[in-house]
Amino acid sequence: MKDPSLSQTAIDFDSSLDPLDLIEEETITPPDPELMLHLLRSNNKQDQIQAVRAFCEISDFRAIPFLIQQLENSCPLIRVSAAYALGRNPSTSAVEPLIYTLNHDYNGYVRKGVVWALGNSGDARSFQPLLKSLKIDISAVRLWAVSSLANIAKLNYEDNISAIPTIIIALRQDKIAAVRSNSAWTIGKLCRELPYNVIYATAIDALIEALVEDEDLGVKEDAKTALLKLGDPRGLQMIEELELEGII
Repeated sequence: MKDPSLSQTAIDFDSSLDPLDLIEEETITPPDPELMLHLLRSNNKQDQIQAVRAFCEISDFRAIPFLIQQLENSCPLIRVSAAYALGRNPSTSAVEPLIYTLNHDYNGYVRKGVVWALGNSGDARSFQPLLKSLKIDISAVRLWAVSSLANIAKLNYEDNISAIPTIIIALRQDKIAAVRSNSAWTIGKLCRELPYNVIYATAIDALIEALVEDEDLGVKEDAKTALLKLGDPRGLQMIEELELEGII
């Protein structure tokens, strides 16, 4: 089991190698799936790295068993690439291995990739592990865990209403502004699935509080955007008043 107090200094390779950057770029010529499947079976580490990273860009269900195996590779770059590749190639068979990796891998970048993949899984089993990561993990993992919760918690009403209080705490208390911003965005997204009830009203209060009191302009802007998209009368009124006063 990983140490919840693990600091970001434990991450042992450069962030420029993060495959999440890779999958957000357009590729003119996609890798050849047949060749990449062949390289996945190679015993050569460079072949493995090339193949696993290729499946961060392309989808092929035949790669899934091999990508799951690579979650246990001794090389952290291969493990993190495998996590992102499983996010690109979601499968119900990968959910439990990803959760195991989230709970046991010492490397923060690997866990970051895992929470992203779990958010793409569309599987309710991901909910509790993501919620736990938001509470105890390093900031890079918390950042993606709270965004991933937006995709998973909405699948189940009970998960939705149980997630929002924890996300409100992150919005109010997390020391990292980017985590607070993502929390505001996630609250706004989850509230769209709720009827007007005490959980919804508390979430609106938290967004208004962030809009008024947070010192970071990015957090304020994300809270404002969430309130505008929800169209809540209290939120809209507060935005109007703050704009008239020149505060926002």
